[in-house]
Amino acid sequence: QVQLVESGGGLVQPGGSLRLSCAASGSIFSINVMAWYRQAPGKQRELVNSITDTGSTDYADSVKGRFTISRDNAKNTVYLQMNSLKPEDTAAYYCNARGRTGRYTTFDSWGQGTQVTVSS
Repeated sequence: QVQLVESGGGLVQPGGSLRLSCAASGSIFSINVMAWYRQAPGKQRELVNSITDTGSTDYADSVKGRFTISRDNAKNTVYLQMNSLKPEDTAAYYCNARGRTGRYTTFDSWGQGTQVTVSS
């Protein structure tokens, strides 16, 4: 099994910054994609950013130019630097990782979520 532990959420004023971290541990053979999703109250979970093991990234239009995803493959950790935060960024942020636990076995794991609240 693969476990994901997130950290870095909190309360920030509009225009402020936060950095989220997510560390993967367990029976990891390789991690292909690491991603951040978010879910606001009453809304569906949506993809915010993703990054592959080769560094290719994808961003939701709503966060382009403000959020930056990065990963440290040696530490099996993904980061989300969030700048110029807006009240509409308020949500629970979830880390997701997909990869292999062995030559023929795969995993698709989620973190427990970390709350980000943007408010004055």
